[in-house]
Amino acid sequence: MTAGAVIGTGLGPPTFAKTKTSADPQSIPGGSPVLGGAFHVYGPGFPGLDPPDSEPATITDFRGFVGLAFISGTVARTQRSTGDTATLPFQFADMRFMQGIYRGADGRARQGTFGFI
Repeated sequence: MTAGAVIGTGLGPPTFAKTKTSADPQSIPGGSPVLGGAFHVYGPGFPGLDPPDSEPATITDFRGFVGLAFISGTVARTQRSTGDTATLPFQFADMRFMQGIYRGADGRARQGTFGFI
């Protein structure tokens, strides 16, 4: 699973979070029991993972909107050196975004937009 975060203030183009700062959001406590709690994320409605009423946000002290989708399909992989192409499946890729107010590590309320892919 790959995760990334994009934080935007609405005043300019988004910037990629690279190092922890006092403005960083805090992870939700716990995590999906199926994942051993190692990742601070739940998969609400994901088949065989978590119930539909599980927490969709991945940060705590958050008030805002969350969009969540589990995407399935195929992707084409091309070997550049040979030109060989293979069609590969992917199932239930977790894609979500969060936009709203959160409390940063410094305790201050902040506004942000986050993407989880």
